[in-house]
Amino acid sequence: MKESKRPKQYTRRDMLKMSVFTGVGVAVSTSGIGVLANMANGLGNTSDQASSNSVEDSIISFNGKNQAGIVTPQQTYAYVAAFDLLINQKDKVIDLFKKWTVLSQSTTQGKVNEDNNNDWLPPKDTGEAQDLNPSRLTLTFGFGPSFFSKNGEDRFGLADKRPKHLKDIPAMPRDDLQEPFIGGDISVQVCADDQQVAFHAVRNLIKSAVGIAEVKWMQSGFISAPDEKTPRNLFGFKDGTANVSSTDFESHNRIIWANNSEPAWMQGGTYMAFRKIQMFLEVWDRSSLKDQEDTFGRKKASGAPYGKVKEHDKVSLMQMPSTSHTALAKGTKQEIYRRAYSYTDGVDPKTGNINAGLMFISYQKNPDTQFIPMLKVLSQQDKLNEYTKHIGSAMFACARGIRKGEYIAQSLLE
Repeated sequence: MKESKRPKQYTRRDMLKMSVFTGVGVAVSTSGIGVLANMANGLGNTSDQASSNSVEDSIISFNGKNQAGIVTPQQTYAYVAAFDLLINQKDKVIDLFKKWTVLSQSTTQGKVNEDNNNDWLPPKDTGEAQDLNPSRLTLTFGFGPSFFSKNGEDRFGLADKRPKHLKDIPAMPRDDLQEPFIGGDISVQVCADDQQVAFHAVRNLIKSAVGIAEVKWMQSGFISAPDEKTPRNLFGFKDGTANVSSTDFESHNRIIWANNSEPAWMQGGTYMAFRKIQMFLEVWDRSSLKDQEDTFGRKKASGAPYGKVKEHDKVSLMQMPSTSHTALAKGTKQEIYRRAYSYTDGVDPKTGNINAGLMFISYQKNPDTQFIPMLKVLSQQDKLNEYTKHIGSAMFACARGIRKGEYIAQSLLE
């Protein structure tokens, strides 16, 4: 996203002042969901309509038919966190989701949590996002297989509502999965154009979950590209060329959104596949351009498939190496919707090499037919395996969108 298009006129402090003028509170409480729906309307009725429109440009609603952060044009920064629940009482899970719902609605609108007016208590809000723009913040929630059943027990009496295709991703021959980046009861993908705004959101989710859920793992990522351009991964190749347009709703229904073959709470939801893929940058950087392009089956500069001129020209499998990444993925004749981010985690103390890679995320309506077969083929034959290693893996079912007045996954839990 170009910096010039990011609204700067209003800060979180400004918006807090606006909430005071409109007489609407921003306190996070388990009973405040309806209040927050009204709060959004109040903030829309400011006297300075031009500035209000500018703020709205950087706000993505938490409520909708589908969860935000899936087909939403990618923000620059992302965190994915997996939580494990510490309790087995459904009413406590509901209380947590109500808190997270209010917090999500508040943070996506750029609002801050009012303080306690008591100097002897910790501040309600951690504070680092105050004065910052909402930055197109989105929060996307999902549920792992262990949310429904753990050690053979139906933890919350929800086994009959388990989605048809929700299961752990099977082990692949080249996997080198490393704890803690495996599975999790609950996932949240947090994306924003400002890393501090994204971190503030995930930090306050963690803070509000104390005693109920704990973080199993968390990974941050980044990606950047000019408008209308496909972003590039750390190997310098375009990543996501095969994605359909974010406004191609017919294709979204074909590829992403679960239909009436799933439980009601999943209809309009999707499955999120997560793979943490380490990339051996030093090895890659010593390989020739021809070897790099043979690995992907595409030209590095343009992104065009072998034998073609433009990035989005139709792929011809006959014109590219049979073990290239593009040839193998296209050969499965399956479609997924990628939403990958690059990551860097400092330096590997054992090798002295950069510890970096790809936070692979894809969304699909049926991972059993779309994602798993593609992963199996790539795991066995992909020329890219010489330069990568899969070290994290998880699958989550993401519920349909949260309607105004609802809390997260209410139709699953009630």
